[in-house]
Amino acid sequence: MKISRLTALGAVVGATALVLAGCSAPQASEIVENTSISAAQNASFVGYNTQTSNGNSTYNSNITYMTTSQFNYYDNSPKLLKNTKFGTYTKVSDSPLTIKYTINKGVKWSDGTAVNASDLLLSWAANISKFNNVKPVTDAKGNVTNQAAVDAGVFFDSVNAGGALDYVTDTPKISDGGRALTLVYSKPYVDWEVNFAVGVPAHETYHLAFPDQKLSPAKEQAAVIKAIQTNDTTVLGPLSKAWSTGYDQPAMPTDKSIFLSDGPYTITSLVKDQFVTLTANKKYTWGPLPHVQKITVRFIQDPLAQVQALQNGEVGIINGQPTADTLSALKAVKSATAISANSASYEHVDLTMNNKGPFDPATYGGDAAKALAVRQAFLKIVPRQEILDKLIKPLNPKAVLVDSQTLLPGYAGYDDMIKANDSAQYDAVDVAGAKALLQQAGVKTPVNVKFMYGKSNTRRANEYQLIAASGKSAGFNVIDAGNDAWPDKLGDGTYDAVLFAWQSTSTAVTATMAQWQTGAGNNLNGYSNKDVDAAADELNGTFDKAKQLTLLETIEKNLYDDAYGVVIFQFPDVVGYSNKIKHVSDAPLSPTVFWNFYDWTTPAQKAK
Repeated sequence: MKISRLTALGAVVGATALVLAGCSAPQASEIVENTSISAAQNASFVGYNTQTSNGNSTYNSNITYMTTSQFNYYDNSPKLLKNTKFGTYTKVSDSPLTIKYTINKGVKWSDGTAVNASDLLLSWAANISKFNNVKPVTDAKGNVTNQAAVDAGVFFDSVNAGGALDYVTDTPKISDGGRALTLVYSKPYVDWEVNFAVGVPAHETYHLAFPDQKLSPAKEQAAVIKAIQTNDTTVLGPLSKAWSTGYDQPAMPTDKSIFLSDGPYTITSLVKDQFVTLTANKKYTWGPLPHVQKITVRFIQDPLAQVQALQNGEVGIINGQPTADTLSALKAVKSATAISANSASYEHVDLTMNNKGPFDPATYGGDAAKALAVRQAFLKIVPRQEILDKLIKPLNPKAVLVDSQTLLPGYAGYDDMIKANDSAQYDAVDVAGAKALLQQAGVKTPVNVKFMYGKSNTRRANEYQLIAASGKSAGFNVIDAGNDAWPDKLGDGTYDAVLFAWQSTSTAVTATMAQWQTGAGNNLNGYSNKDVDAAADELNGTFDKAKQLTLLETIEKNLYDDAYGVVIFQFPDVVGYSNKIKHVSDAPLSPTVFWNFYDWTTPAQKAK
């Protein structure tokens, strides 16, 4: 299931974002000429394919949420709504679980090519383990299922690899004149309804892989289908590379078809690290219809700079990671309105276990116990309460520490979870305990820890300073590895500890499993535990809510016993918007304030 990185913050393939706060939207649905809105977000748009490891960021998905269409989306209840104007999905059978997806006639990419089963089939293939492993994968009988793919370099680099789409073991069947795809699961899956969606266009991906072939879009779609159906690795190799890297575009590409849209807007301008401009797709009729002709999203990481831009009229909507100073500054802007709510995002520190750093057993000749002791010692010095008191409570006086890796305070089962998961061992800073662990393990101090975070993010810079000061007293030299490009570096082994947030995109109970399971797409620190893998696999097919919580408790108890990392706080989400813009509201899940962009209205500008 999908969660995204905040650098914001994907994976399954595609539930759109859950939403919280609603408002009364206008009744008419039409584009008003000469209308434009500029919004700000914390980090740059860098990639159009949000299913890849590089593209899996809230700041990418905020944009693609406005340029793509899906079978369903959440309203502000939250309730999952079906977008029947785009297409339909039907449960054909419970045993085996069989789901048929059908795209409506007339739904097209912005180049006029039909959206069809080729796009769905590519989305399935790109997100299964068979085509996402550089090592052979074996089935239950020990037969290697992907040797040819390994040999041919087929690797889609999907954050969803290892998820429940692996249960669809037979190539899905195409029907209804090429508009429908049927998935047959070999096992039950509790979150099937938000487990699949359209990804990037099949014909454009083929064009990126084979630019010299000069095929028509229809023939390119047919070639993708044939390659997947016949397991043609000579095609799938280049196709996987194009899918994985071809959509990494931090600036407007020469080939603008890379940004094909089947949604309300198309990308018409992208200036690296500055802004992206979206223009209404006049052909779009198959979902909620927007009212504003252009939306520009500016990339401003400093929250105070966002407030200044709002006050100056440079942007009309801001949604940064606020401090007490920025909230005060925002409230002083008389021409704007501020709204706040708890977000379904949580700040956390993760420790890298596979980079031959201080937390990796390989550093100590494979001594897992010694590496564990160092991880435990480090987590004991993270000043969680001090961070909460100094940085979060000024924004939300009722804020509490988050002591669960899978549930937020107030969620069903949270109180039982924090009693069962042994998170209390990190409730308070324990310098003496940290020193004792390092001494018992025979580890010389100071222990160097390269600590990565968003360098220009004021709040995270403050968090780093508090952690570094606390660590010094226990024998840790917490090295400043702050980097504004940290989302791109996640999982690359260049850091030992990292501070960022995960943001949920749905209400799925399996949403966080891709972080913990061995080799899964969102597993960024080399964590592996057979008991966690088994519990996560069982959770996928468990519909009983009490049993679900028991399995989550098992997973979390192992995470804390293994000193995977710690959660600190739930995001206090603060939105500011110009009083000229109507129908702005916030949502706890990605894409937060962008959730109802189609409702936004603003006065038309005079022609110049």
